[in-house]
Amino acid sequence: MDALDLTKRPPRSPRELLPGLKLFMAARTVDKLRATLPGGNIGEYQITGFSSSLLNALGVAEGVLRKVIAQAGSDEDVAAWIREHTDPNRYAEINAKLEGRTVGERLNDPDFLQRYPSARNLPPAMSRLDHLIADDAEAFGDRNN
Repeated sequence: MDALDLTKRPPRSPRELLPGLKLFMAARTVDKLRATLPGGNIGEYQITGFSSSLLNALGVAEGVLRKVIAQAGSDEDVAAWIREHTDPNRYAEINAKLEGRTVGERLNDPDFLQRYPSARNLPPAMSRLDHLIADDAEAFGDRNN
């Protein structure tokens, strides 16, 4: 797959799914890893956080998935590799953990507030997945326009 420049557009939504893979954050993580390939630019994004949580929960090393992505021809290839090398029975549990994280859990974290100053104005019960979507929209405008 080709490298991405995440200074020009955000990675995919944390809720967007790879083909045939019901796993939050997977498509977004693929985009962020593509941005770390030669010629890519990860910009303000990082692998630590939700992406590293996903990789840890799946038991997949970041460097291994990066190599898979670099050699893959499509999202379908990456999704197939993930399915073959992880336990699909855990996906619902992983999704629930990712979905269950709220903005309110991080409102006392100065690093979080420095990175996401608008979080102070969000409902504490808001899912951090929804917060990432809102943050991308704030940074890049509505992708649907």
